[in-house]
Amino acid sequence: MSFRVLLALACVLLLPRQAIASLTPVEEKIAAAVDAESAGFARDLEEAVQIDSTTENLAGVRKVGDLFGAQLTGIGFDSHFAELPATTGRAGHLIAEHRGTHGRRVLLIGHLDTVLPGGNFRRDGDRAVGSGTSDIKGGDLVIIYALRALQAAGALDGAQIIVVMSGDEEAVGSPQEITRRDLLDAAKRSDLALAFETAVGNTATIARRGSISWEIETQGATGHSSAIFSAPIGSGAVYESARILQGFYTDLRKLDGLTLNPALIVGGTDTTLDRTSGTVTGKTNIIAQRVQIHGDLRTLSSAQLAEAEEKMRAIVANHLPRTSAEIKFNEGYPAMPESPANYALLAQLDTVSRDLGYAAVTAYDPKARGAGDIAFVSPPLPGLDGLGIRGGGAHAPNEWADLKSAPELIKRTAILIYRLTR
Repeated sequence: MSFRVLLALACVLLLPRQAIASLTPVEEKIAAAVDAESAGFARDLEEAVQIDSTTENLAGVRKVGDLFGAQLTGIGFDSHFAELPATTGRAGHLIAEHRGTHGRRVLLIGHLDTVLPGGNFRRDGDRAVGSGTSDIKGGDLVIIYALRALQAAGALDGAQIIVVMSGDEEAVGSPQEITRRDLLDAAKRSDLALAFETAVGNTATIARRGSISWEIETQGATGHSSAIFSAPIGSGAVYESARILQGFYTDLRKLDGLTLNPALIVGGTDTTLDRTSGTVTGKTNIIAQRVQIHGDLRTLSSAQLAEAEEKMRAIVANHLPRTSAEIKFNEGYPAMPESPANYALLAQLDTVSRDLGYAAVTAYDPKARGAGDIAFVSPPLPGLDGLGIRGGGAHAPNEWADLKSAPELIKRTAILIYRLTR
């Protein structure tokens, strides 16, 4: 190979990725529109995070829905807040639709609620810190900013797009046939789904685990503490619960990709326990009569979930002397299995990223991903998740979002939607 050829090849390799990007003129306009608007991203994120929208704060969830709904209405979407019945204990969902006939019909999924209270936004350089910054108000704004860039470039015309931002993703209301009805209805009128949970590096999510909650109550004979282990008294409720948890730890963690977390436990003479707190009464010289345990179970597939539930029931049924125990499984999130259609979507996103001059996009390990709303609709729809803003610390006081990643991720989303809807 000649020196000139080697020199030319070296120059190409040293060029910035953007310089060798492959975009159409319309796509270049879309990318330019993102650059023109991206300075406002931090401001809009702060406004959203300053609203306390924990799942149980129905007024706060509605306020965030109205905020984002107004932004989507401003770019031509028909937006409304779909209230849920008071019996569900949940506020409802933001639904916004842009009607058209071009290309594939796209469903975009976010959520309005947070685990921890908001109102705590602060900047730390390129980091935005506060509840909901990355999970998922930053992701919601990736949706809005991408659609705004498409509209500014004249590339939204004719596209059929539905945005659903649920108000109870962090704690799904019951019954699910009511609380997920709007999402399922939107899916019936869509060809694929894109969801905007936190982005992890240069990856996207083609599969993710499902999650359900479980409850255990153990009962035992009570009396003077000196009589524990005796034939009339037996082992007591606390030892029975300890036996069960040790059985879970020994047997369930052998299942690949499964996690099982006992999150709350109370035990004593009398107890109460709800989703976030409990009470207990008793004394050290009285044998505890009752123990309550609440936890969650995350699995890679419906088959693994069935296997885990069977093992858990068998462990619970093998009681210590003079004790009893019951287990209850609650509604939760299904698993999102990988599929060829999901990988095909990932390949399209990867092409978009490379064409923009950014890094390749690979599949994220589903074992490292929690549950999400996309699993209610994918399958049957092809789906990708993890398209929101990069960040970390979800469900913790120092949750953060990487503001400098926003323009890249918005461009990727906008051009992917454009190509899908042609």
